Amino acid sequence: MEVVYEDNHIIIVNKAPGEIVQGDKTGDTPLSEIIKEWLKKKYNKPGNVFCGVVHRIDRPVSGLVIFAKTSKALARLNDMLRNNQIHKTYWALVEGHPQQSEATLECFMKSDGRMNKSFPCKPSDKDAKKAVLKYNTVARGDRYSILEVNLITGRKHQIRMQLSQTGHPIKGDLKYGARRSNPDGGISLLAKRIEFIHPVSKEPISIEIDPTPEMQKLLPDCPLR
Repeated sequence: MEVVYEDNHIIIVNKAPGEIVQGDKTGDTPLSEIIKEWLKKKYNKPGNVFCGVVHRIDRPVSGLVIFAKTSKALARLNDMLRNNQIHKTYWALVEGHPQQSEATLECFMKSDGRMNKSFPCKPSDKDAKKAVLKYNTVARGDRYSILEVNLITGRKHQIRMQLSQTGHPIKGDLKYGARRSNPDGGISLLAKRIEFIHPVSKEPISIEIDPTPEMQKLLPDCPLR
């Protein structure tokens, strides 16, 4: 587990592909429990340790995830999340080269829990939700492009589904049309930057991590900025 930021109220980690943020039906140990044990050992705490889940990213996705170390921070961060006051920026390595180097994608979508997959739909469909994101191209190689993605709405599998609908699925994302899987079983989508106002100190927090090694290989030779 890679901790990239910690104070008395929050902890931010860089999640690896395949790790789950919160417990699910698989029974695999989630990051929330791993962090509890890590905090317990680090601070030699004899009793229970608090670790609240603020938000989740999909299991095959890597990158930044915030957890709360106090109930006060968790309540405030949850309010901030509902009010779109936590800004997340993703980098996606996609197949091919989008025709537009930057664009806003809008559609209506709904999620099928049985398939654990999201689909585009009509606005009039039951459970339809509007999905909006913006992207710009960071780099372009022979077969792949790196897109920087900013979510305007936060829907389940939104980035994966919307980029797939453009004809440029995320590398490794077989569920949404990628040609082949990645060796680690993950997909090439990285929660790269997170920005928000600290829920207790009210100081601005901006955390950014390096691109993945496969993204870095594309950057030196083919940057667009």
